[in-house]
Amino acid sequence: MWGAVLYVLSAIGASNTFEVRVKTIHNPVNNAVFFQRHTVRSLQPFSFFIIGFLMLLFYSNVFWLFEKLLKWKNGYKRVAAAALWFGIIFFADYFIVGFLQDFKPVKPVIFPELALQNIVNDKWRHIQLEILLIFLFIMGASVAYFFSKAWVNNELIRKQLAAHQLSTEIKFLKSQINPHFLFNTLNNLFSMAQGNGNEELADGISKLSEMMRYMIYESNAESVPLSKEIEYLKNSIVLNKLRYADEEVKVIFNYPEHLQDLNIAPMIFIPFVENAFKHGVAINQSSQIDISISVLDGKSIIFTCENKDYGFIRKMDDSDGGIGLENVKRRLELVYPGKYDLAINKEDDKYSVMLKINPE
Repeated sequence: MWGAVLYVLSAIGASNTFEVRVKTIHNPVNNAVFFQRHTVRSLQPFSFFIIGFLMLLFYSNVFWLFEKLLKWKNGYKRVAAAALWFGIIFFADYFIVGFLQDFKPVKPVIFPELALQNIVNDKWRHIQLEILLIFLFIMGASVAYFFSKAWVNNELIRKQLAAHQLSTEIKFLKSQINPHFLFNTLNNLFSMAQGNGNEELADGISKLSEMMRYMIYESNAESVPLSKEIEYLKNSIVLNKLRYADEEVKVIFNYPEHLQDLNIAPMIFIPFVENAFKHGVAINQSSQIDISISVLDGKSIIFTCENKDYGFIRKMDDSDGGIGLENVKRRLELVYPGKYDLAINKEDDKYSVMLKINPE
């Protein structure tokens, strides 16, 4: 494309070449007349400067401006910003190339009285309509390239998501060993624990049953109410705490009491909570896990989790690098492309996660 543009610029320059002919009298005695000629090319020496501005317009649109404008909701502001950027580059080309032509040496300088530089500038202004058409073509090419590339990427993501969902469904079907038998067994264990007076064990079995019912029957949907996801996290926290003494781990879980009608992809927060228990709690150590879910402006869901880092204790028997973190990152990229911010920080003995999701 750039070769074709350079060819067009060269053709325009060649078509705007002009010749100056001046009659001079060298011998007043016999009135001998001589003609001297001088050729000036108005554009060709500066084609590479012009194509530089055209490339600046194209690549700044594709890799910077359009990415920013897509985040704006007002369509008029998008068009105005794109037009302003186009105007800035076009007029920068006009004035800079014109400035360079002002100081372009004219060889041989034999007609100072004709002000050849002014003639050159006149020709530069004369061909601005042709230059403008080339700039408009490049602007259109950048728009076409950007949106065609975005369409291809979206198609690729859609196919990857479909393949991922199919793979998940197949794995689920393989692992679904008669859930009714499983729930009946848990109910029997619950009754046995209650019969033996072990209320703590009975409560744990009940919560495990609720969690498995959520995982098997409800988490297959593309999205679930945020309230159900919070309830699942609460049950998970209770079960994880059973593994430790009360003084070994303290969990603070803050969440909105009155939730709005917000949905979220299921099982999106649990890997971070499980990771906090796995690496943030140690036997005979006092630990605290701070978990928070909040809703910003009724749209954005913010999840935070902070814990101590005892990962160094487990290096000998743990090499997986975290429970499902890579999986949840992949899910976020597929389900919420461009709609989430994930920050994971590890400083000194603290490990923190901040995830912001815009479901809409």
